[in-house]
Amino acid sequence: MAVDSNASTWSQRFDQGLNPAIERFNASIGFDIALLQHDLDGSVAHARMLGRCGVIGSDEADAIIAGLEAIRSEAAAGSFNPGLEDEDVHFAVERRLIALIGPVGKKLHTGRSRNDQVGTDVRLWLRQQIDAIDGDLQRFERALLDQAERHADTLIPGYTHLQRAQPLCLAHHLLAYVEMAERDRARLADVRRRVNTCPLGAAALAGTPVPIDRRATAAELGFEQIYANSLDAVSDRDFAVEFMAAASLIQVHLSRLSEEVILWASEEFGFVSLSDRCATGSSLMPQKKNPDVPELVRGKSGRVFGHLMGLLTMIKGLPLAYNKDFQEDKEALFDGVRTVRDCLEAMAILFEEGLEFRPQRLEQAVAGDYSNATDVADYLVARGVPFREAYQLVGGLIKTAAAEGVLLLDLPLERWQQLHPAFAADVFAAIAPRQVVAARRSEGGTGFAQVRQQLQQMRERLGRGAQAP
Repeated sequence: MAVDSNASTWSQRFDQGLNPAIERFNASIGFDIALLQHDLDGSVAHARMLGRCGVIGSDEADAIIAGLEAIRSEAAAGSFNPGLEDEDVHFAVERRLIALIGPVGKKLHTGRSRNDQVGTDVRLWLRQQIDAIDGDLQRFERALLDQAERHADTLIPGYTHLQRAQPLCLAHHLLAYVEMAERDRARLADVRRRVNTCPLGAAALAGTPVPIDRRATAAELGFEQIYANSLDAVSDRDFAVEFMAAASLIQVHLSRLSEEVILWASEEFGFVSLSDRCATGSSLMPQKKNPDVPELVRGKSGRVFGHLMGLLTMIKGLPLAYNKDFQEDKEALFDGVRTVRDCLEAMAILFEEGLEFRPQRLEQAVAGDYSNATDVADYLVARGVPFREAYQLVGGLIKTAAAEGVLLLDLPLERWQQLHPAFAADVFAAIAPRQVVAARRSEGGTGFAQVRQQLQQMRERLGRGAQAP
């Protein structure tokens, strides 16, 4: 019986090849070629294991490994260019291997399936990317720390509900984002442990009668453990969802900081000025300098969130074990990783060279509001006045002062003493913005001394290269 050459990929169960449109629809070679190096790594380890276990001859294993390394060299030289007819990276490698070394290349697939093979490749790739993202996060943290150390004595208004609340040390504000990034690193480290479980040898879904050594290939590839259940091994995509959830939180943090930078750079706030290195202008209005970097980061966050929802939706109704739906995990992962890494790099550059804080403007902002009101209440509490009574007294004072257009520091001492006899001349020093900040000495607070300790501790933590607990 004549067999269509396009059907030769499959067993003789098939007489005809795919409809060309379905062939295009079915193929993943256009994007999973990104897994080439990891597919080669997994195949080398598998071939070596087959040889050690006596499933194939040692000379055959050596020939297969040499062929795989030849493909690696071709890829490096740009001469390995599989096409649509190869369908995916796994078939592309196998076909080229057979072309290079002959029939012995057909033995490579013994004891495995594309199902466990692709699961291995994706995990190897994602493990590498998680390590790279951890480096990106550290660079971002160092950029924030550099700015924080320059502004360990700079004030900035603190907000709740986007209303002036209490004055802060600017370094303290930036350190909050460093803490977020440390949690991101810790989450990624936790995800990495589950990514680092090897499915290779689970075959299509049920394991294999071939006498393989799954633990040997797992160890050679740097996996910490193997899947205990072959069905779970080929159908698990929890690790992809977990990664995208962790990536989404990275984007949440970057987007929150982006929103603040956008506000700070506006004329209304004026807390930072943008350098020409990280801003663009308007095609119509010559005076404009636009905060493109934080705006793009804020916008790109939605892409990563979308990939998380897409992965969840893809797997929610799939029966065991492998289903072709899983092909859709790779583009989400590839784009999610690329987006997160691009955003981290852009935000690191923004804080390295793209913006400059304006301490004088920040000082003016802090001095021109009623954000020291809580400290007036604290002043009374320290002198025996119940807090709720002090709170009510100060609320009334703020109402009167605001109506008169007078700041608290501008009120004469007589007005203070009319409000309550506990007030003395030292009230003015107590509610000066810099003293208000310095007084918050509780652990983790914004007091200047506390912030300097936090800066030192974070520098030491990053210097050790340790991830957050």
